[in-house]
Order: sequence, then structure tokens, then C-alpha cells
Amino acid sequence: MENKTFMQKFDDFMMKDSTFILLVMGAAAAIFSGTFMFIKFGTGAFNDISIVAMLTDGMSSGDYAAAAGFAAGFLIARVLEGPLVGLMDIGGSLMTGVGIGIPAVFLSMGWKFPFSNFFSALLVGAVIGIVIGLAIIIIRKVVPEGMAVGGTSVMMGAGNAVGRYLAPLIIVAATQYNVYAGIGAVVGAAIFYKWGKEMTGGAILGAMILGAIFL
Repeated sequence: MENKTFMQKFDDFMMKDSTFILLVMGAAAAIFSGTFMFIKFGTGAFNDISIVAMLTDGMSSGDYAAAAGFAAGFLIARVLEGPLVGLMDIGGSLMTGVGIGIPAVFLSMGWKFPFSNFFSALLVGAVIGIVIGLAIIIIRKVVPEGMAVGGTSVMMGAGNAVGRYLAPLIIVAATQYNVYAGIGAVVGAAIFYKWGKEMTGGAILGAMILGAIFL
């Protein structure tokens, strides 16, 4: 029997389905607990400013529809996409879906246990990660051979298309935070529109630059 080196054994371990589920579990636990830290202390979320702004708006208004709908939709799309392309988009599936979408759903339902303390957030995040990991592996197993790219371009493009309409939300969120940040977001979005670029990026950069100067 051939003796394997440590790296060969490590490679074999990393290629197991169970290892993938463990990795997703750990990442989801960390991201969900990061959102708990943000809710509790105002810092710690693993997301872009524009995505966190939707959760912040829900926390202040009590309406989590935008955060839950947008972020949870990302999660579903990325979970379906992962088995098809062989890669899981951590930003869309975990950072956005687990970090914003699922917490928004829990908060809208009045579930306080996931956010009662740090360890409960870790536990709930880990359970979510196990479910996501199992779902991806199961889909991967049942998808017939030759279906590896079916529908991939549609799902990969969905998130990017939705992102184009975030500029107004970013401008509103920046204005609520600081008038100078709001002006910067408007100016940045206008400049990027003139250049033929995505206004979302311009709004974010404008808000950051002008907000930093006048804070």
C-alpha cells in the first residue's frame, strides 16, 4: 500500500464532501455572528456598505422587506449556481444571504434567540451553514452529467443586473447618515452615469470621499 505524504492526505481531506460542509458551516457561523456584532455594537458585518444599509434601514423602520427580499434572493440563486459551476460565490451566498438576508427574515419574524448572545449567533450560523452545504452537495449529486453549465449565465447575471438599481438606495442611505456623504453620493453617481459606468460604484465612492473630507 502506497504511503501518502502529509500534503497528499491533506488534499484528500480537503476534497471530501464532508469537509466542504464543515468549511461552509464555519464561514456561515462567523458571518452570522458578525451580523450579530453589527446589530449589537454597530460594527462587524461582512458586507458592502450598500447591502448593510438595507439592514440598517430595516432596524430603524421595522420594515425588513428590502433586505430580506434582496439578500435572501441572492442566497437562493447562489446555492443553485454553486453546483452548476463548481464554485460557490461566498459574497452572494454567505456574506449577503447569511449575513443580511437570513438575519432580516429572523428580525422581521421577531425571533430574538439568534441574536440573544454571541454563542447563540455562532450556533444558528453553523446550523445555517450545514443546511447550505448539504443543499449544494445534494444538488451536485442529483444534477445529470452534461448539465454543468445549464442556466449558469442567467443566475450569474441576475445579481449583477439587480446591483445596477442600488444607486438610489445608496444615495438615500448616505443622505440619512450625513448631508455631505449624500451630496458626494449624488455627484459620484452623476459622474459615473456620464462616463457610462455603473452608478452604484460612483455613489459609493462619492459618499466615501466627501463624507471622509467633511466628517
